[in-house]
Amino acid sequence: MTNKSSHQTGLDNSWSIGIDLGGTKIAVAMVDASGQVLEQRRLATRVSEGPIAIQSEIVDAVLELRKYSVSKPVGVGIGVAGQIDPVSGTVRFAPNLDWRDVPIGNVLRNALDMPVFVTNDVRAATWGEWIHGAGRECDDLVCLFVGTGVGGGVVSGGRMLAGCSNTAGEFGHITIDLHGPLCNCGNRGCLEALAGGWAIARNAREMTEKDPETGAALLRLADGRPERITAHMVTIAYREGDPIAAKIVGTATEALVAGAVSLINALNPCRLILGGGIIVGLPEIVTLVDHGVHKRALASARIPLQVLPSRLGNDAGVIGAAIMAMRELTMDDPLQGPESTD
Repeated sequence: MTNKSSHQTGLDNSWSIGIDLGGTKIAVAMVDASGQVLEQRRLATRVSEGPIAIQSEIVDAVLELRKYSVSKPVGVGIGVAGQIDPVSGTVRFAPNLDWRDVPIGNVLRNALDMPVFVTNDVRAATWGEWIHGAGRECDDLVCLFVGTGVGGGVVSGGRMLAGCSNTAGEFGHITIDLHGPLCNCGNRGCLEALAGGWAIARNAREMTEKDPETGAALLRLADGRPERITAHMVTIAYREGDPIAAKIVGTATEALVAGAVSLINALNPCRLILGGGIIVGLPEIVTLVDHGVHKRALASARIPLQVLPSRLGNDAGVIGAAIMAMRELTMDDPLQGPESTD
């Protein structure tokens, strides 16, 4: 567990707890109404131990953070890397957590005795960027987050899109290659299966096992064990000029450009915001995607388009989850953003 602390006193009554639950990490933060992270805890996601253990760790982290204020939080917002039932807060399916029908909303409500709002993790991050980050004062935007998996969110006409069954934003499962690699969702050639962190790591392992001599740089980082290679190691090798890493990053970037072009042509946003752990580690991908979409997207869609990096970085998820919880619990139309102009 690590601690990020900026303020420990002076809290007012307008704050909530935001949680970002992903396939590799969990972030739990106190966030005020202005979107400022006041106190934070980060944990590794121990997927192999199952949902009960993960939920218990989240409860412990929330209870620890509550000690920093004499006032109660408005509630808890949690963004989960999966598909969410909007009424109960049950996680229907989270492939990178290996969860199906996990009632995390009710579990946290009962354990914490406070209101809990559950949403998709990247929709929460999109909300954070829209209200307090690179999407401020914009009514039409798309966020594309590339981490362990790939997902996103859409703001259209000043309103966050949820979709008919609350699954809008599953951009990681846009088909890029009909005959491409198998994805965790069961389909082939998904954007996530070509550009997600788990796919980058898988490609590196396969290439290194096939040609250990060429993959020497990656093997060195993994202590000679291909199965230990991670996307972060690929980033390090890429920085060192390793040709295998460069090829893997190039393939992922090409897939991201193809996916981004499809989103821009379909949704016509004013801004495309790129974030997530892979983008944070390889920020030059933003420029490459910018060049790619301005070459390949429809002219009428790309003329007003700005391609921008996430402004909130790794805090987008906790900030967005916390702010969404505040709005869900206090507003009649929580998906409607503030008045803004493109």
